[in-house]
Amino acid sequence: MSTNQPEGTIRRVLGVPRRRRSSESAQPKIDNKAVEFVLRVGRALHQYGTPAHRLEEVLSGMACRFGLEAHFFSTPTSIMAAFGPLGDQRSFLVRVEPGEVNLGQMADVDEIVTRVLAGELSTAKGLALIEEVERAPERYPPWLMTVCYVLSSGAAGIIFGGALREMWISAVAGLGIGLLSLVAVKFATVNRIFVALSAFIASFASGALAVAFDGASVFIPMVAGLIVLLPGLTLTTALTELATRNLAAGAARLTLALMILLEMAFGVAVGLRLAAMLFGEPPQLTSLGMSFGVEAVALVVASVAFTVLLRARFSDVGWILCAAALAYGGTRQGALWLGPEVGVFIAALVVGVASNAFARFFERPASIVMVPGILLLVPGSVGFRSVSRLLENDVVGGMETAFLMTLVAASLVAGLLVANLMMPPRKAL
Repeated sequence: MSTNQPEGTIRRVLGVPRRRRSSESAQPKIDNKAVEFVLRVGRALHQYGTPAHRLEEVLSGMACRFGLEAHFFSTPTSIMAAFGPLGDQRSFLVRVEPGEVNLGQMADVDEIVTRVLAGELSTAKGLALIEEVERAPERYPPWLMTVCYVLSSGAAGIIFGGALREMWISAVAGLGIGLLSLVAVKFATVNRIFVALSAFIASFASGALAVAFDGASVFIPMVAGLIVLLPGLTLTTALTELATRNLAAGAARLTLALMILLEMAFGVAVGLRLAAMLFGEPPQLTSLGMSFGVEAVALVVASVAFTVLLRARFSDVGWILCAAALAYGGTRQGALWLGPEVGVFIAALVVGVASNAFARFFERPASIVMVPGILLLVPGSVGFRSVSRLLENDVVGGMETAFLMTLVAASLVAGLLVANLMMPPRKAL
């Protein structure tokens, strides 16, 4: 081969790729502020209770709006993100402690994101505002949170079919859990066993007072006292994540829901046994319930209490009341049409459509309406009963109840997924 042949010819013959010019080989520069903003938003939303499938959709949409090529992977304790093309990625790991649902700060972050993506705020200003939201003090004082534990438990005692005796017993159980929550905030060791201690308080109070109030039910006040702590929302979120193919997050969250049920069952077993030793065995009775008017008042009281306990803006109490009313009415009507287990599908469908319509027309997170509605559907109470029966050596009854819990949760998830099909929201939250 002649040495005076053009270099391009030699490269073609030898199969050597043509060298790119420096302008062609240079990768587009990644905006570090945009990357930081996306990660900070992801961490904040994760701490405020956003499920994995919604969180990944939000972050992917933000990255696309910023012109970033990105991939996200969310679990209940971490967020992994990679920015850039596959051959030249920058990876990040954000460790997140699972936090409690905080609908108010979730809405605050959503507003900041909306303004940044609309060009009203720079990413630097958005980061500063996100930091302010994260550092903000509790929206409601501790004494009000304790009062709302009492109100939500007492109202739930009526909603779940109890009479005035069950309402007062539920309120006492809620008071004990509310006072315990004040101690758990200050002492990490108490916070680690908060669920088990709460179950112990609720079961002991229910067992002891059921003997004092002759003829009162034990199970209704016990579940009503634990209404906010029952893992129904966690269980529903886990199955939704599994249904949307977020397998790692769904499996981890499902394990968390089962652990919460086991902690509750242990606390209940100890509490009921101690109450029986001190005050005698309570009668195994069921309540006849109250009139529709009394239940309607209880629903209003529960909505106000949930607004505080879920740390939502108080201006959203009307929307939360609507969600509670839809969940209550949908459950009753669905039970008439399809039975008590599958009928939850109707309630979830109605709540899901309403929450997505709220998000679409008001440009706000659908979780503001969805979370309180799901909370009242309580598939966690069925799982709680299942584990309690297993601890009582009632294996057949425990397995039957566990199957009912799975059926209720599956009906919930199916209702929410069909709702997304019927009324798709404009934003992932």
